[in-house]
Amino acid sequence: MPLALTQPLPSPAGITPPEVTSRITTMGEQIDSLTAQFQSLAEAAGLEKSGPSRLEIFHGYMGVFVVAFFVTLLATPLMRRIALAYGIIDRPNVARKIHKAPTPYLGGVAVYLGILLAAIFTYTAPWHGLIGFHTSAHEHAGLPGGLSLWIVIGMTVIMGCGLLDDIKGIDPRAKVAGMLFAAAALATQDIGVRVAAGVLVPAAKAVGLSPSLSNGLETVLFAIPIPGGVLEIDIVYWVGTAVIALFVLGACNASNLIDGLDGLLSGVTSIANAGLLVIALSLAAADDGVLDSARIVLCLGVLGACLGFLPYNFSPANIFLGDAGSLLLGFCTIVIVLTLGDTGRTDLVLAGLIIYLIPIIDTSLAIVRRKLAGKSISDADDQHLHHMLRRALGVKGAVLALYGIASGFAMLGIALSEGRARVTYALTLVFVAFIGVTAFKIARRNAEQQNG
Repeated sequence: MPLALTQPLPSPAGITPPEVTSRITTMGEQIDSLTAQFQSLAEAAGLEKSGPSRLEIFHGYMGVFVVAFFVTLLATPLMRRIALAYGIIDRPNVARKIHKAPTPYLGGVAVYLGILLAAIFTYTAPWHGLIGFHTSAHEHAGLPGGLSLWIVIGMTVIMGCGLLDDIKGIDPRAKVAGMLFAAAALATQDIGVRVAAGVLVPAAKAVGLSPSLSNGLETVLFAIPIPGGVLEIDIVYWVGTAVIALFVLGACNASNLIDGLDGLLSGVTSIANAGLLVIALSLAAADDGVLDSARIVLCLGVLGACLGFLPYNFSPANIFLGDAGSLLLGFCTIVIVLTLGDTGRTDLVLAGLIIYLIPIIDTSLAIVRRKLAGKSISDADDQHLHHMLRRALGVKGAVLALYGIASGFAMLGIALSEGRARVTYALTLVFVAFIGVTAFKIARRNAEQQNG
């Protein structure tokens, strides 16, 4: 029942000042009561969300970005000196490399240190109080910052494999083993394993199977009779684990492949993580799940580290990421994408993949191109997207063009996360088709010119 003013307001004439004060106080109390009721009803109807806004949450976590940025900014020159002192240098010895002078590696180590110390900064928040974690009904998954130690371990293994390859070269199978170990580390902590739920659970319902509940979430169990009982297999978990392994392998190698121009990978990854950060903040504002804090910390850590490294890496670069950095950035970004599906929101995983679509498109085109040419998919060539754009626009022009394309994909991914699915899918399909056809046309023309 709506509230009404309990006392009629008489004409102003004849009212003494004390009466005016009393009536103003009464009206203020009634207005406060009506406002409280309005907010309560609005929240119940879903018209107004309670809790902090995305901007308020962002302000609370800003320290993560600052630490990652300045640590990487200061560590990069040091890593460059170490690389020069120990001869950890990329010497251009094939035609597809665009730089002419030997350039030191170890930039990836500086990026790793920035992300790592940003994570440690969140772990020590109870002592320094410089991080404002958003209020949540869910317990943090891991240490105070919410970033699981297994993510940090996976980062370290990935970076270590790349670093060994930068220093002395290692068997590609060893790098793959490191990536699979990092993927297994994620699966052991259920990080990303729910990514398949958004497809498998509806599919099970469509064929008449009843999903089961596991930790309050729907899943699909497959029962196998065994002597003495029944063995239940969580299909969502095991399919999700396979997806994690596929995503980690794909993202690490895709990031490695596009790291072919000065500032390209670090810039594209910055743009992608800025887009992913918008989605992460929205999920935190809605209190989506236990990985909300981890998602924000990793986004800000990667974004800060990439921007701290970019001034040294932008054309003309005086230091490269190397495999240590390219594999690391691919791993961190795909971890964020996988965590978007932590509560079964497969649509958000698709949004994350759209945001990081440039490496995916480039890798897919490379695989198809090499298969059509009868080559191994591991054979290097100079027909990647960035190579084609460089021949037309120069190094800086190609990089800036890809920054623009990456920004467009980031906006499409954010739009999908906000519920604009049909428009987003249509525009994404058009852009991908245009890029793919154009890339194949240019590659075929170049091949014909070389053969002619």
